Amino acid sequence: MMNPKLTKATASTAPQRISLADVARATGAALGRFDGAELARAMSRFEASHVGSEEHPTIADISECLFFSPGDGRIWLQDQRMVLLHTEALGSLRRELIDSLGQEKARGLFTRAGYVSGARDAQLVREQWPEAEPAAAAMAGTRLHALEGLVKVELVHARYDPETSDYEGEFIWHHSSEDDEHIAAYGIGGSPACWMQVGYATGYVSTLFGRLVVFREVTCRSMGESHCRVIGKSAERWDDVEEDMRYLRAREFVGAPPHSGAAPQAAELPTPPRNSDAMVGASSAFNAACHLLHRVAPTTATVLFTGESGVGKEKFASMLHSIGQRRDKPFVAVNCAAIPETLIESELFGVERGAYTGAGAARPGRFERAHGGTLFLDEIGTLSYAAQGKLLRTLQEGEVERVGGTRSIKVDTRVIAATNVDLRQAVREGRFRDDLFFRLNVFPIHLPPLRERRDDVPLLMSHFLQHYVRKHGRQPTGFTQAAVKALLNYDYPGNIRELQNLIERAVILAPEGSLLEVHHLFTSGETLDKNVLSVRPDGHLAGAARALPSQPAAASPAMPDRAGSGALRQMEESLIRRALEQCGGNISAAARVLGVTRPQLAYRARKRGITS
Repeated sequence: MMNPKLTKATASTAPQRISLADVARATGAALGRFDGAELARAMSRFEASHVGSEEHPTIADISECLFFSPGDGRIWLQDQRMVLLHTEALGSLRRELIDSLGQEKARGLFTRAGYVSGARDAQLVREQWPEAEPAAAAMAGTRLHALEGLVKVELVHARYDPETSDYEGEFIWHHSSEDDEHIAAYGIGGSPACWMQVGYATGYVSTLFGRLVVFREVTCRSMGESHCRVIGKSAERWDDVEEDMRYLRAREFVGAPPHSGAAPQAAELPTPPRNSDAMVGASSAFNAACHLLHRVAPTTATVLFTGESGVGKEKFASMLHSIGQRRDKPFVAVNCAAIPETLIESELFGVERGAYTGAGAARPGRFERAHGGTLFLDEIGTLSYAAQGKLLRTLQEGEVERVGGTRSIKVDTRVIAATNVDLRQAVREGRFRDDLFFRLNVFPIHLPPLRERRDDVPLLMSHFLQHYVRKHGRQPTGFTQAAVKALLNYDYPGNIRELQNLIERAVILAPEGSLLEVHHLFTSGETLDKNVLSVRPDGHLAGAARALPSQPAAASPAMPDRAGSGALRQMEESLIRRALEQCGGNISAAARVLGVTRPQLAYRARKRGITS
């Protein structure tokens, strides 16, 4: 029989979101029992700090983030949509992928999917509990891993040094659902099979601490063992980390950040190989773009890259050329926006001697110089209407006519174009030829902004840090936790180029042998996201700028004018109490008024003794 409390809750509004914690309170189930003495003893072995079972986030805290919407068929982990999936269905997909792609490629797919899941969970923990100790935040990953039905995690030991960001941990996994399906399909074998869980652990801890931490499964039930055992270490502590890292690469041409320990002196560096500047990423959006790149590379089709400035369009264009059939021929790049309108035609198509004053010699254009190879036209939306007409003729006929010339010159050039404007809108406004747009839009590839592929930020941070350590001969030891949090939550209006600049700036500014701090990164007026319930230096609560119901913000009572920690706690407690009173004790409504999430407000209220 349905619990009457639940019936009343679900009938209040439709559709209603019910958290797992609400279900526990209504049914009397004790979620706290999952954080018992056994976990407390295990947590005491986390050498960075001795954390007990009541350190937040607990399983009860995490359950506040899991919502069910029975009326509209959705499940949410805070703002991320989740699904309940039969393990047999996932096992069937696993078998088909292994049988059709082979075990190595299937393993890479599942490892990358797990990495994205772990990275998203780490972002959730950082956003919901920004003040959690590193040990408690790390253990939240084991609780989320279990809550999501993947595996029961037992901590053997773990060590994290916040000064050097060095990490080492050992865990035992029980009841792995991934093993159940693998054993059912293939029986006992000679290699580990918890691919998605290994990816999850790597993505979670790497994102949490802002430094690449690689997990490896050393024993597995799929190998006949009674349980699975995994070890995680900072990437540079593994001797053969490349073997693990290749499963995070979408394709062979997608690189990974360097993982060498101490960088050699600049004078001793050898010339880097071609793939040392390969693209870095593990997010689903990045992998989708890589997949499209791989499909079109063997052809001669025209490719149009779209996306905001700084997302890496030229990097993708260069990679497309290097993996295509024209890799041994010239790759010529031209930024159409950087060339004056009066010179764009002569730059693209060439000029004959005497065509205009100063043209003392004939000169080939970019199309002729790229003959047999690839021409990359960046910012193509800035071309004049006349230049667009000439470009269209070249694409249609495969020939150019130099400025001042009287004969056509045949060219065999693959064109790759890129733009950060909406060309369809430009066509509607009459600023871009529709026939040229359709000629260019043969194979479009959209590159999403970095704020939509945050799973790639930890890998990019590691990559750029090591790159600029070598380039500038500096020796920073890593990022502080505050710097990691800032970089993970920054909106990146300049995308990857801006992240690259931020890290280069910090490497130059930071004292030799020290950690990179927030003030080393953000020195040029960048706007950081501080939408968390915390006290700013001016004594006001961040994220609480909106007025309370029926009371303008300016009418709030005067706060103590002293800067002591007691006064700040009183200010915070007063604001929380006032919000709860005016919202009738409804934590969700009060959280919306304060501009924070419900779990954040619930945690603060419990910490201050306002609620039980």
